[in-house]
Amino acid sequence: MKVKHKVLSASCLLAMSMLTLPAQAAETDTAAAPLQVEWDMRARHEQVDNDAFGRDARADTLRLRLGLRASFGTGWSSLLEGAGVASAGNDYNSGANGHTQYPGITDPRGSELNQAWLAWQGDSFGVTAGRRRLLLDNQRWVGNSGWRQHEQTFDGIGVQWQPASGWTLRYDWLDRVHRVAGRDALNPQARERRLDTHLLNASYVHGKQQWTGYTYLHDDHDVATASTVTSGLRWTGKPAATDGGLGWALEAAQQRDYANNPQSFAHTYWLAEPSWTQHGVTAKLGWEHLGGNGRHALQTPLGTLHAFNGWADQFNVTPAGGLDDRYVAFNGNLGQRGIAARLGWVVGWHDYRATHRTDGDRHYGSEWNASLSAPLADGLSALVKVSDYRADGFGRDDARLWLQLEWHGRQPLLR
Repeated sequence: MKVKHKVLSASCLLAMSMLTLPAQAAETDTAAAPLQVEWDMRARHEQVDNDAFGRDARADTLRLRLGLRASFGTGWSSLLEGAGVASAGNDYNSGANGHTQYPGITDPRGSELNQAWLAWQGDSFGVTAGRRRLLLDNQRWVGNSGWRQHEQTFDGIGVQWQPASGWTLRYDWLDRVHRVAGRDALNPQARERRLDTHLLNASYVHGKQQWTGYTYLHDDHDVATASTVTSGLRWTGKPAATDGGLGWALEAAQQRDYANNPQSFAHTYWLAEPSWTQHGVTAKLGWEHLGGNGRHALQTPLGTLHAFNGWADQFNVTPAGGLDDRYVAFNGNLGQRGIAARLGWVVGWHDYRATHRTDGDRHYGSEWNASLSAPLADGLSALVKVSDYRADGFGRDDARLWLQLEWHGRQPLLR
């Protein structure tokens, strides 16, 4: 990767100044506060070297998310939250600035209403209405794409019921999705989509194991070919109430055309991810299968995409030939005591291949990922992260570097 020595721009320098801010603001006990302000400030330098472009992309961005949370009455609460992203320089394609001579980094400048919701929660039943963050299970199918500076949020109504110990039943109706490309994206479909989507999710937890069944009826009024119904089962856990030893995540699903989709298809999905933890280090082997028929493939348009299939984001849209992602990953802390015990590391490797029988021998490429994270103070953390994708039939070689500081906290306004 062509990493040149440079001083990070004003956004990263501003984040460094957060080290001088009082740490106690983030650690204040706010559980009983009827009114509180909360914030999340993130400064990031991102650099992309992609062989399809003559120039590297460099983005220095600063995101501030500021919210006002209220608790009132018996079980009632609300949140009003705005977000803004500033950028020092334009040497990247944000999706809104038209700089297509650079690789894409989807962190455009701009501000937006991030969340605005009203909720009531009783002993076993709750309901939320408005614009909100929505995270289901591991976020493969529905999530907030929290890695990007603009967050993915949803307009709609959600109901949650716990009819018995260990059981949670959820129903969410979505009217609109606000996407990470921001409201100024040049492609209108990348800004937001009008939906009539119904999400049904039932889970049961016993000890360290969880079983989840789901059906997601996704009706996209703006992109008919994105309308699908996905049904599946997920099983995660450990065999005993211990922190070490064997663990697993197993999942299987089927996705079909739905509502106004003019296409006809049925794609399979599966995930097998055994893991082993010992002496604070976790090793994982994974095989994720996203089926395709050569013309169309299984898609996850409402999911948190960056968390899956490598950090280089080469497969945010599944190729028509489908995707088999076979991977190995390790994570842990650098040591058992002192500063080393606070430094978290991740290393992973992916091998990508087509699933369709006519493309069955087609090797898309492979990828290395690695990161190192460190808590600097209460609510303040730093991250260094790299990815290196080597193309072999799909896309072009792509290497990325991230340097990040993030500070978040809450402060009561009334007690």
